[in-house]
Amino acid sequence: MKLIKNRLSHLIMGLLLTTGICTPILGASDADWPKKPIVAILPFPAGGSTDVFARAIGVPLGEALGQPIVIENKPGAGGMIALGASAKAAPDGYTLLFSALTNQSISQALFKNPPADLTKDFAPIALIGTIPHLIVVNPSVPAKNLPELIAFIKSKNGDFSYASQGNGSLSHLESTLFMQRIGASGTHIPYKGSAFALPDLIAGNTLMMFDSVTASLPHIQSGKLRPIAIAAAERSPLMPNIPTLGQDGMKQFDVENLYAIYAPKGTPPAIVARLEREIRKILTNPDFKARLGNQGIHPQFANSEQLFIITQSEKEKWAKVVKSANVKID
Repeated sequence: MKLIKNRLSHLIMGLLLTTGICTPILGASDADWPKKPIVAILPFPAGGSTDVFARAIGVPLGEALGQPIVIENKPGAGGMIALGASAKAAPDGYTLLFSALTNQSISQALFKNPPADLTKDFAPIALIGTIPHLIVVNPSVPAKNLPELIAFIKSKNGDFSYASQGNGSLSHLESTLFMQRIGASGTHIPYKGSAFALPDLIAGNTLMMFDSVTASLPHIQSGKLRPIAIAAAERSPLMPNIPTLGQDGMKQFDVENLYAIYAPKGTPPAIVARLEREIRKILTNPDFKARLGNQGIHPQFANSEQLFIITQSEKEKWAKVVKSANVKID
């Protein structure tokens, strides 16, 4: 959480000095918005961390707007299916993209012809928070910590399978970088999100995965999965005994796994401003923050202007990482 706050302040100081911010006034055509339910498109399936986060915000947001938020899961292609569908939607305030921002920034860098671009084809509304990732393994893996896991993987001489949330996902990139760092090989098996990957990991069809704390936590608590290390700068308060990768010997392997909400480019500014205001109220509610914190989700608000800068920064950052690591789509 400290990292995202510091990063936000540095980005905004340099790029918003000359920005004049005002609140748009609702025009005649927007004053009675919304008249019908609003669709929120998600890049991952039901049951994963993105879905949990979206539904948690969707209920109070719908209540504030007077119309329900209908969740539409469009998993696949590292979030690119949802990205394309959202960009093509009418810019009338009735379609939103609930973006796994870090995932979709990585996918934009990995896929040769992405269907849309977060920085060009969308109106940013609000950054909504972070969900840390961690390494989880099937209990059949004898390792209890990172050094033991690395030794075990190397002993398999390539006969090692690991899952990810899909080609082009953060989970995919983390796994690739991890295997490169330890100098080992294995078989990458991509899925369409945690909801599909975790059952196979629990069954022992794969042995390791970088997954969100939110999706893995119930299986860790039940003993079906074993946590190894947190892929973030700080330990999770839900698992205080599990070290970060950095604390367990692998430096510079922490990721801010960002989530944000966008609308198709051309959505009226007054509608964007209304959504931003209502989302801010939700995210700054202490009870809401505490409830999501118990699920491994860290609500964190940044407004539309700040999100625009963050989106640009994420695009540039992950493009460099993908290129330097020579990551390829399987």
